[in-house]
Amino acid sequence: MQTFARPSSMQLSIAPNQCQPLKIIALGDSLVYGFGDPDKGGWVEQLRRQWMLPDSSGHILYNLGVRGDRTQQVAQRLEVEFRHRGELRNRVPDLIILSVGVNDSARLSRLDGRNYTDFGLFESQIAELLEQAQQLCPVVFVGMVPVDEAKMPFLNCFYYNHADQYRYKEATKIACNQRRIPYLDILDQWMERGELWRRKRISDDGLHPNTLGYQALLEDVINWPALTKYQSPVAI
Repeated sequence: MQTFARPSSMQLSIAPNQCQPLKIIALGDSLVYGFGDPDKGGWVEQLRRQWMLPDSSGHILYNLGVRGDRTQQVAQRLEVEFRHRGELRNRVPDLIILSVGVNDSARLSRLDGRNYTDFGLFESQIAELLEQAQQLCPVVFVGMVPVDEAKMPFLNCFYYNHADQYRYKEATKIACNQRRIPYLDILDQWMERGELWRRKRISDDGLHPNTLGYQALLEDVINWPALTKYQSPVAI
């Protein structure tokens, strides 16, 4: 598999305060795609539009979210997506935003069914995905949102729950920390805000954020130190 030589997995090829906007890809599942937000298209779409405003940073953001994707599916399309997202002098992206894992955690058919992706297999797959991504360019990771357990099962088949979400989230967080990849722990943040707060921000399906939820997620992302440095305007 072809890879691209980069200066360092921890440094951008173009600094945020230089004139040329960055090329950034957001890769993951329905949380990246924005499913559940018919009004504003989700947090990635809102961030993309913010970066298109005249006085913004001007960064170019590609939404590469696919509903239902698990870690294995994201890994399979990572490099192909990467090689075809770049413009003009800068032919490949400068930053990858990853967000995946909740679909791996689902229990199949019943509350005590097997996980869609076995936990041990998930640990190895998420490690492989992170290492693969780091070979291409710098990486940051946005974690999953907590589901509404009272509305399970999703599609009469998938039983998501907070306990499994926490296990898979922690495995991802540990893997990111081991590789010095910034990880935004949305699950813990939203759980701390209380059940009533969360229920107002989750769609009727119990799995996806609604418009209000994606707005909250956007605010969490843009206030995250790992991305704050990319918010300042650049000279064009």
